[in-house]
Amino acid sequence: MHLVDFIAGSVGGAFGVAVGYPLDTVKVRIQTQKHNGGVWDCVKRLWRTEGIKGFYRGMSMPVTTVSISSSLVFGTYRNVLHHLHNMRDRRTTDAHHRVDIFVAGFAGGVAQVSAMAPADIVKVRLQCQTERVYRAGPDSRPKYRGPLHCALSIAREEGLTGLYRGSTALALRDGPSFATYFLTYNTICDLLSAGNKHADWPVVLLAGGVSGMCGWAVGTPMDVIKSRLQVDGMNRRRYRGFIHCIKDSVRTEGAAVLFKGLAVNCIRAFPVNMTVFATYELVLRIQSTLS
Repeated sequence: MHLVDFIAGSVGGAFGVAVGYPLDTVKVRIQTQKHNGGVWDCVKRLWRTEGIKGFYRGMSMPVTTVSISSSLVFGTYRNVLHHLHNMRDRRTTDAHHRVDIFVAGFAGGVAQVSAMAPADIVKVRLQCQTERVYRAGPDSRPKYRGPLHCALSIAREEGLTGLYRGSTALALRDGPSFATYFLTYNTICDLLSAGNKHADWPVVLLAGGVSGMCGWAVGTPMDVIKSRLQVDGMNRRRYRGFIHCIKDSVRTEGAAVLFKGLAVNCIRAFPVNMTVFATYELVLRIQSTLS
């Protein structure tokens, strides 16, 4: 069991959240609100109506939960990859098979859904909640007063299964996305590291950023559906389920709706995953030096 990968993934995930959260909020708003003029218009409107804190709405829970989910992703990935490598009777110094990297990445993505789904729906609902909505009258105030209140409200109003709304789309997003993510990272590092045991830091930064963009290019369609299912229910219910959400979204807004937020996802993905992999590799190398 490679325990250090769980720790390294946790630290990397926390730093990644801090770097990318403002653009994540913009992405969620674009995906779930019909009337917008693009990324820059969304940024200006968010700044004008809610100020700087609007970009960080709901961040407290993701910092903790993404650390946990990132730990599960990287830890599961490394351990599955190790076992697949051993099953092929390959030596420790031999390069990993590309199929094994893809399968291990897929396993890592799916493994963290159970931990991430409740936190993700809380994050999305807080991000989509404006300052004065959902209640009329002089005591008008947001429906959710914070992450814990949001989670308890969803459980009370929609049942415990409500906390897992959109989890099918989340699994279908993260499985292929993380498989692509790790395969891209390892491929770039292998191509540019010239046979060195550890890739140079510029290579790590480049590979991390590009792998993040490739992962989101694959995962954005299911990310759109996930976000819509998670927001559905804040007021009245629109979608009857996963398939109905896809059909209704495509019918009313065209197939391009599945790529809403792709640009901001890719813009955000480069610095976020550059940070994640740099932190991850740093922790692994410190542990290797100490041992």
